[in-house]
Amino acid sequence: METVGGERILDRLARVMTAALGQPPLLVANAPDASEWRPDLRTVSDVRPGFGALGGIYTAVIEAPAPVVCVAWDMPFVSESLIQALAEGLDGADAVLPQSDGRRGVEPLCAAYGSACREAIAASLAEDDLRAIGFHHRIRVGARDDVTDRGREPGDVILRRDVTDARERIRRPRISKIDQRQVVPSAASASAVRLPIP
Repeated sequence: METVGGERILDRLARVMTAALGQPPLLVANAPDASEWRPDLRTVSDVRPGFGALGGIYTAVIEAPAPVVCVAWDMPFVSESLIQALAEGLDGADAVLPQSDGRRGVEPLCAAYGSACREAIAASLAEDDLRAIGFHHRIRVGARDDVTDRGREPGDVILRRDVTDARERIRRPRISKIDQRQVVPSAASASAVRLPIP
């Protein structure tokens, strides 16, 4: 497992998500040894294998179950305040995503998903639309542009990172804006925390 700042990224995410939402995350991972990564976490593999990142989100929505906050394993700089802001946004939307400078304009692999996403994602999977935002036209989507940490630019916290670049970045005294060329393909695993249903 990769580390950033001397801490495994998975451990860092589990710590931040637990602190933000008061319970440990569900680990969605397809590796045969995934349950050994963090024996204290419930670990599940994709309920519909082979459907990429959208399959991971779908699994979290079903297995946690929704409402959930999902974070891809390769986002070491996600903060408690970001997780909390996404969760709070579900009061007025079925999915809440941070805005980003990426090609989609939002970051679906660091987002909150409500129960309406289950059927919407299932419909997209049935149509072979594996885009992580392909189901958004079926639900109410909220985009947050206020989910940055003090001292960082908006893209710094939410975009997925090349782990080598992340290691270098954590050593830098000043954090600079992400170079879009360093964004990596969809994550193979995610963490999800079930939110309390009011």
